[in-house]
Amino acid sequence: MLGTMLYGPRDVRCEDVPEPKILKPTDAIIRLSASCICGSDLWPFRGENDVTEPKAMGHEYCGIVEEVGSAVTTVRPGQFVVGSFCLSDNTCPHCRFGFQSSCEQREFMIGAQAPLARVPLADGTLVATAEVPADDLIPSLLATSDVFGTGWYAADAARVQPGSTVVVVGDGAVGLMGVLAAKQMGAGRIIIMSRHKTRQDLALEYGATDIVAERGEAGVARIKELTAGVGADSVLECVGTKESMGQALQCARPGSMIGYVGVPHGVEFDGQQLFFSQKGLMGGPAPVRRFLPHLMDLVLARKINPGKVFDLELPLADVAEGYRAMDERRAIKVLLRV
Repeated sequence: MLGTMLYGPRDVRCEDVPEPKILKPTDAIIRLSASCICGSDLWPFRGENDVTEPKAMGHEYCGIVEEVGSAVTTVRPGQFVVGSFCLSDNTCPHCRFGFQSSCEQREFMIGAQAPLARVPLADGTLVATAEVPADDLIPSLLATSDVFGTGWYAADAARVQPGSTVVVVGDGAVGLMGVLAAKQMGAGRIIIMSRHKTRQDLALEYGATDIVAERGEAGVARIKELTAGVGADSVLECVGTKESMGQALQCARPGSMIGYVGVPHGVEFDGQQLFFSQKGLMGGPAPVRRFLPHLMDLVLARKINPGKVFDLELPLADVAEGYRAMDERRAIKVLLRV
């Protein structure tokens, strides 16, 4: 079968790869209905993360169960399922505490930019729907696997409350999903920092009330102006750079929370500054499994449409163009039809 492999900076290929097989009794094999490219895939694509050997790409997935291992009891062949990019048993102490992304058996999904994928820890990772969903819901269900689940976690970690003022730092797919999540949680004002018209338009559709195009000190000053000098009750940091984290910290009011889900690159904290700022930080890999049933229900009831974040659809064979389109910001997020 065809699958996506990354060989090094800007060297991504769609090529013949072995079909996955059941390796452990807790595994499942699924036939993907669709896959996609994640913003975090761009870090190794750009050479920001070392690639020391060919790497199977793809960690967002949904589809039909083809086969299950002998120990799998919660899903069966023929069911449509969605799973988290973090694989978990959903039974360990951390899972039961709601942090499946820190499961004692945690693995990270790989190889999902392909027609078939192996899902370890299937019982704890996969969530089945009552019936096979309509095809037009596939993009939104796929989004719950990571990008929407991560945006939701950013809002949850930032403790977005009804009527609160929220700032979203980052207008990529996760930031836009953070806007949608904050709206669902009842935020009264949602300010997104964005300089790109197509992303601004989607943010407004998802519930943003204000757009701030300025960056750095000018961006912080504009946030303070919009909030009468106070700052935001909650800040969603959805980029992961030193600059974006600095901006998030400066936009937050004392007593606020910053939910940070951008994979950190060059981010450092000043302990003295944090101490006197009196601002909270919660982040890391999103425990998507905690939120999956609720998010899938919202999608299946057609109350939300996170699938609109996919603004370019390509066949798997053209995956390299998908990476280039996202890298060059010609696309927010690329859906791959497999």
